[in-house]
Amino acid sequence: MPKLLVVDDNAVNLTLFRHLLLKLEDAEVECLADPVVALAWCAEHEPDLILLDYMMPVVDGLEFIRRLRLIPDRAEVPVVMVTADTESDVRLRALELGAQDFLTKPVNKVEITARVKNLLALRKSRQQLANRAEWLATEVAKATAEIAAREKEAILRLSRAAEYRDPETGSHLLRMSNYTRLIAEQLGLPPAEQELLLEASPMHDIGKVGTPDHILLKPGRLTPDEFNVMKQHASIGYEILRDSLSPLLQCAAVLALAHHEKFDGSGYPHGLAGAAIPLYGRIVAVADVFDALTSERPYKKAWTLEAAVDFLNSNSGSHFDPACVTAFLAVWPQVLEIHARYRDEVEHVGDAALPTG
Repeated sequence: MPKLLVVDDNAVNLTLFRHLLLKLEDAEVECLADPVVALAWCAEHEPDLILLDYMMPVVDGLEFIRRLRLIPDRAEVPVVMVTADTESDVRLRALELGAQDFLTKPVNKVEITARVKNLLALRKSRQQLANRAEWLATEVAKATAEIAAREKEAILRLSRAAEYRDPETGSHLLRMSNYTRLIAEQLGLPPAEQELLLEASPMHDIGKVGTPDHILLKPGRLTPDEFNVMKQHASIGYEILRDSLSPLLQCAAVLALAHHEKFDGSGYPHGLAGAAIPLYGRIVAVADVFDALTSERPYKKAWTLEAAVDFLNSNSGSHFDPACVTAFLAVWPQVLEIHARYRDEVEHVGDAALPTG
């Protein structure tokens, strides 16, 4: 049911307009003689159309429109100004303030009915379009979320595929990625980047799909030639991921290439040092090495947590970015929680003493 408001300080005009507008099918008509009261009414109710007199004391029609447009969600309410003034400057000012149409006194009954019907129909169409636009925005948001979820699932499955060729476990990915987020948070990275690292870090070793089994699965120490082949997995992972348009896969490409670089420049594949190593790579290096040390594998026993912490401290500034090591150890209770939550079935937990240094 359309809600119509008539504002006119003349009681006779109010009666006339009410009589005419009530003839419209299912119309609800509110008539007010005081424009200040009418503005207060508009703040509480949203009219579908306002029939507004121009010549009123205290607040004339132009000032009424100006104040109306300042009320939240009333900027689009149609206003028809009724006036005996035919001067173009009044009409121009009214249009600039947001009036949609004019009626000249004395008002023609047929004309007022036709204009009101047309404006109500136009408002209904606009509302339907707005509702449609809102619905479309919601559907686009849903579709975008579904695409993002599928992308994350694809990354996790691809990471798991790489792990089937590697003695590491799925729990390693969960621990390492959560350690990565902890460090990023402690370093003050924005929440969006923290989430990006959490989701991209499981891809850091995807390049191992290109490493021969006799090297990847060798239980003993690698020969220099074998180690050179193993080191190629960083570049292979980067080549697999680098051309993606996805920010998530672009981040994963950086991690694949940079996580074996060392702070003193002795890492691979490019021997980068210090700040030349992407921050994301420096973060993952700490998370990855710590979890590798504290995890049991067919070819090694798990280090105790205390021993792994000592390793991080002793290699801070050489292998690792000192800021990343400090950030990691600053949230030790959360590290222990993650370590316990995603424990491997065969993993030896070791000593959970607080870190030193």
